Amino acid sequence: MTIAPDAAVSPRHAALLSWFGERRRDLPWRRTRDPWAVLVSELMLQQTQVPRVVPKYEAFVARWPTAASCASAPLGDVVTAWAGLGYNRRAVNLHRCAAALVADHGGALPTDLPALMALPGIGPYTARAVLAFAHERDDVGVLDTNAARVLARWAGRSLGRAEAQRAADEAVPPGQGWAWNQAMLDLGATVCRPRAPRCDQCPVSRSCAWSVAGRPGPDPAIGSAGGSTGQSTFAGSDRQGRGRLVDALRRAPVDAFDLPAAMGWPDDPARATRVAATLVADGLAQIDESGTHRLPA
Repeated sequence: MTIAPDAAVSPRHAALLSWFGERRRDLPWRRTRDPWAVLVSELMLQQTQVPRVVPKYEAFVARWPTAASCASAPLGDVVTAWAGLGYNRRAVNLHRCAAALVADHGGALPTDLPALMALPGIGPYTARAVLAFAHERDDVGVLDTNAARVLARWAGRSLGRAEAQRAADEAVPPGQGWAWNQAMLDLGATVCRPRAPRCDQCPVSRSCAWSVAGRPGPDPAIGSAGGSTGQSTFAGSDRQGRGRLVDALRRAPVDAFDLPAAMGWPDDPARATRVAATLVADGLAQIDESGTHRLPA
């Protein structure tokens, strides 16, 4: 596929759009402009690799093709369908968002940034992604880790959050909101990588201040707004125990006595009880009078 840039765009715009037209990744959510499907993909893609998301996304939108269908489903079913994606609170947020869309917006996603950001679980990135990828708006830049890294290296210095978002918004060429933002994500994911960037394969390396300067240290992307800050150690963490319990609940309810074993802490029932309570508080589990935990209805 070839994308023809507008005659008014800069050489950088033309080069990146041309590169994207030739090398774009074929992903299922790029074949739709349905706002609900775009929202589902964006929530699934947060901190989860694309190959893991593709089959889950396709199954999810086939089962729940609209916000109304998702809102009418038991939350436990949505959490079960989320298995393998991690960060299970995103499933709760998506279900709550669907319910809010049905209650307040007739089941449709709003088309303005403040209204989108007022929805449960929708932050600045996701709201802009819906506007750019569903509505093809060319006045919003989608600032994720990949795009933020590209922008910082182009500038040759670390960028503050407001400055990075402003740079992302201003970089979008007229009439090319969808293609440009997708191109930025692809460039960061496949070429302008965190380690060992492939500057020799970059279509815009000549206009990248960091590359032109010989890539001096420190890398301007490190510590720049929107950049990855890394995760705390997962093994042995509360997050791991939470995930283990949700996985167990997907199979069957868990009795209070069995919580420590299910969470991987057979000798620490106090910790298991404390962490299990956070799942209940987050809406990921329910507990009955006997202390049995189960997925929410």
